[in-house]
Parts: sequence; structure tokens; C-alpha cells
Amino acid sequence: MRIVRYRGPGGPAWGVADASDRVRAVAGDDPFAGRAAGTEVGSLSELELLAPAAPSKVICVGRNYREHAAEFGNALPDQPLLFWKPPSSIIGPGAEIHYPSLSKRVDPEAELVIVISREAHRISAKRASEVIGGYTCGNDVTARDIQKSDDQWTRGKGFDTFCPIGPWIETELDSNDLRVRCTVDGELRQEGRTRDLIFPIPYLIEYITRFTRLLPGDLVMTGTPEGVAPMSIGQTVVVEVEGIGRLENRLVAEPS
Repeated sequence: MRIVRYRGPGGPAWGVADASDRVRAVAGDDPFAGRAAGTEVGSLSELELLAPAAPSKVICVGRNYREHAAEFGNALPDQPLLFWKPPSSIIGPGAEIHYPSLSKRVDPEAELVIVISREAHRISAKRASEVIGGYTCGNDVTARDIQKSDDQWTRGKGFDTFCPIGPWIETELDSNDLRVRCTVDGELRQEGRTRDLIFPIPYLIEYITRFTRLLPGDLVMTGTPEGVAPMSIGQTVVVEVEGIGRLENRLVAEPS
């Protein structure tokens, strides 16, 4: 099942897309609550799709692919390397990424993103699937020069528009061996498979929920494969995750 969030007449609304890309509205603010889909509101191509989650927090996992750690000369972590993106950094499919005037290098990073469906605290790896509502595509946009200049990564990772996600949440997906790709203006930059994650998804859920409580809609970005490189103003980045779809965004100059 594909859960979408779209701009309705009264503001953001939830829907479910069927196999023919027709979307039916879902009542309420919790798309995982199991309410039956209602009135048809249009097709995916007709609707303005928004980021398919409105989380309280976005937790990211750094250096979770061996080759990505190696390309920057970093040692492999012995435990998950976590950082945060603020919810204000989230944008949806088709929205513009802003190139910050403070930075001289902006990199896209393609990732598989976990979407949490129910409150999760001290969840064991064996029970991780109980709190995962589905998955979406994500782009951990990074101001690389700022990230390297700071002792921690909040500024380099947290600019407004630096967390594109979408285009929807896929609820029926085996995440163990999915292809994750990034292209910029059609040129392949990154390609990896989730089977190569250093810390697999069930372990990440257990590790994270030991110290913080995940709430419905919260996101966990699982890491990016090798091939990270800068992009320029005017270029379009596409993140693709097998079994989910395409997330496309254009990089533009930061508005004055």
C-alpha cells in the first residue's frame, strides 16, 4: 500500500494510492490507523504531493555503508553514528532545495528512510517490524564544507530544505536487499544495496529506542552508499529506492 500526503482544499491531507495510481482520501491525522479509504480525490499525477510524513524528529545514521566511510577516509564505526535533522528541513517531492549562501559545497545523499507508525521505546530488534509503518526515499542533503568545519554536524545537515523525502510511504516492502540510487541531471552518482548496511534496520530501531522515544511519523534515515559528490545550482537530483519510487528535487540559489 502507498500512503500519500497531498495538498487538499483545507490543507495537507492523507490518502492511499491504488495500483492504478488513483488516490482515495483517508480520514484523520494518522495514516497508519487503519481507517478505510474514502472518497477518490484524483490521481497521483493530478495531486500536489507533499512530504509523506510530519515527524517530531528525524534521526540519521552516518557512515552506515563501508564504501561511503572509506571514500572520506573514515574508520568504520563500532556503533551507529547518529545525528539529527530538524523537522523544518523537510520538503516533499518536486520542492526546491536551497543552496545556502554560507556554503561552497552541497552534496546530495540518497537513502532509504524508515517511517515509524506507533510509539516506540526500548523496542528489541526482534520486535522492530511492529513499529515500522513503511519506508520512503530520502535525501540527506549536506553542506560538506560546513560539516567538516564543525565538531558536530547540526549546521551542515540542518539547513531548511535539506531533508527531501517522498514521494510516498510504501507499507509492504522487504527492506533487506533494496537498490538505492542517486542521479544528478541523469548522471549516476550513487548506487548501493541495503544488504550492505553495517548496522541493519532492526538493530538501528533497538539502538535508537534505548535512548529516545520514537513517535508516529518519526523518520530514521539509514545511511548513504558511496559516490557522494557536489552538485551545482540549477541541477536536478533524483533519489530512487527499489520498490518505492523516485524523489526528484532541483537545487536553486537560496532566496534573499
